[in-house]
Amino acid sequence: MSDLDQLTQSLARNLKHWRGERGFTLDALASRAGVSRGMIIQIEQARTNPSVGTTVKLADALGVSITTLLDQDQSAKVRVVGPAGTVRMWSTDAGSSSTLLVGTERRGPLEMWEWWLMPGEGSESDPHPPGTVEMLNVREGTLTLVANGAEHPVPAGSSAVFEAHVAHGYRNDGTEPVRMTMCVSVPPVP
Repeated sequence: MSDLDQLTQSLARNLKHWRGERGFTLDALASRAGVSRGMIIQIEQARTNPSVGTTVKLADALGVSITTLLDQDQSAKVRVVGPAGTVRMWSTDAGSSSTLLVGTERRGPLEMWEWWLMPGEGSESDPHPPGTVEMLNVREGTLTLVANGAEHPVPAGSSAVFEAHVAHGYRNDGTEPVRMTMCVSVPPVP
């Protein structure tokens, strides 16, 4: 079985599990996530590979991290995740990418990401649930963080923290690659 097939199977199994755990019908989850009922059925039957945006919407609606939806095993008290266990969520031909390094469900979803943004590229995100906080540290280049329409330059060696319940995005307006590490903390579903 290929890595993509394993990822698709894990997502199908975990989405179905967490939907049941939360007591959500297909229609309730579709409404909360803004994702069609048909798409959720296809994902739960491992017949499709959803976009990053769709996966984020489902995780947010369930109050779990993307890691929880994608991981094959979350049972260990100590979990070491090597390079082969990380999940590349998106990439471009120019070399931009985001990779989910590790995450947990303890006290609400918490995720750690590594991002590369090549010059002239960027990524936008829909608002996350209220109480969601993102923290990032730029290791190379200068990031343009856009939160609720306002632009904030974050140069190498600097960090930023913001409430991510508003539309936000990340851009590289410079001439050298941006490399950053980001943590996302989502409050637990009440």
